[in-house]
Amino acid sequence: MPEHIPQEPGEFAGRTALVTGAGQGIGAAVATALAARGAHVVATDRDAHGIDELAAAARDTSHRITPRVMDVTDPTAVTTVIADIVRDHGALDLLVNVAGILRTAPVAELTDADWADTFAVNTTGVFHTSRAAAAHMTARGSGCIVTVASNAAGIPRTGMAAYAASKAAATMFTKCLGLEIARSGVRCNVVAPGSTDTAMQRALWPEGQSEAPAAVIAGDPETYRTGIPLGRIADPQDIAEAVVFLASDRARHITLQELYVDGGATLR
Repeated sequence: MPEHIPQEPGEFAGRTALVTGAGQGIGAAVATALAARGAHVVATDRDAHGIDELAAAARDTSHRITPRVMDVTDPTAVTTVIADIVRDHGALDLLVNVAGILRTAPVAELTDADWADTFAVNTTGVFHTSRAAAAHMTARGSGCIVTVASNAAGIPRTGMAAYAASKAAATMFTKCLGLEIARSGVRCNVVAPGSTDTAMQRALWPEGQSEAPAAVIAGDPETYRTGIPLGRIADPQDIAEAVVFLASDRARHITLQELYVDGGATLR
């Protein structure tokens, strides 16, 4: 008989997950989805407000979400949080890298600070968390790391050079890490969202323009941007479901992969 592979809703029961950037948007959706399937989620963000609200909402259910302020650009803070998780819960089973920022400008107008800040969070932050988590996971011979990058990592975007480059770097870093630690039983994968209804996406829309979502779906030849073939902007839950699958035992033979969740926008 084939070995049984656990399914939802309790497929992550007994496991501990760390989700960065969990204060809003995709990070909050990932934290909620993992907790709903039985994981004890440590939800981190550099701002306490969003993760405190997330944990408060979970208290009304049987879900377990513990908020923890953490700045992924601070390696000491990251190491401390992960050490605390291992001490308090016995293990760190899952890491989901979601924390990210977006600074838009043509390259000629992009400042040194914008470039450095973008890479500090989107790339170096992934390095800090993944390095610390991988050290624990490889020692115990199991674990899973999922990095939420962007479809911009695989297709040029005007005005988004820093963001696209930082996400491309985080993507290749995650794959290289996954190759190095695969024999230890640790899997590393990437989810690459397209346009998703988050605060980051809405910040790109002209204020007061109710037509903005339709324009995103239609695309823009002037900026060489294709539309979205499926005809909708993603919900954060759409991205969370992809993350949950890759983190689950249903994906136990999948590593070093990059899953685009963009409604076909990059035509891949």
